[in-house]
Amino acid sequence: MTGLLSAAHIALVEQGVSAIVASRDAALRPSVMRAVGARISPDGQHVTVYLRPSQSHQLLADIAATGHVAVVFSDPPSHRTLQVKATAATLRPAGPQDDAGLRRYLAAMQRAVGQVGYGPDYVAAMLAAPPHDVVAVEFKPESAFDQTPGPHAGAPLQQPRATP
Repeated sequence: MTGLLSAAHIALVEQGVSAIVASRDAALRPSVMRAVGARISPDGQHVTVYLRPSQSHQLLADIAATGHVAVVFSDPPSHRTLQVKATAATLRPAGPQDDAGLRRYLAAMQRAVGQVGYGPDYVAAMLAAPPHDVVAVEFKPESAFDQTPGPHAGAPLQQPRATP
């Protein structure tokens, strides 16, 4: 698969927008939690979102059991929103290699949420995560959707293409 996410979509995620992570169990019961961090590779082929296990027991159990994950990335000031999905997500403990990215995400969210009237202390409390209480969820996006409010909300970005 190539070209699922455009440069604009990758830039939206990379700028540090709000990330809500969801999955479901075998009976299709949903689980959801706000990520405390997110990053995307420059080519859009690899996404990592960070969750607190102490707050995300069911969500992490569902991802571990099914591999299914959906993440909604939304820019608070503009409401530009992207949803990406995958069926082969993996979990790993977060480590020192993730610290700089988590700090960048926090600073970016403080700027974004500040534009809608909430101060940096509010965002710091919302995203507080001691290093021992962070796990990384990694996946390759398999489908993506425009979820920006308006006439195109819910529309697939494009059909996945096979790489020759």
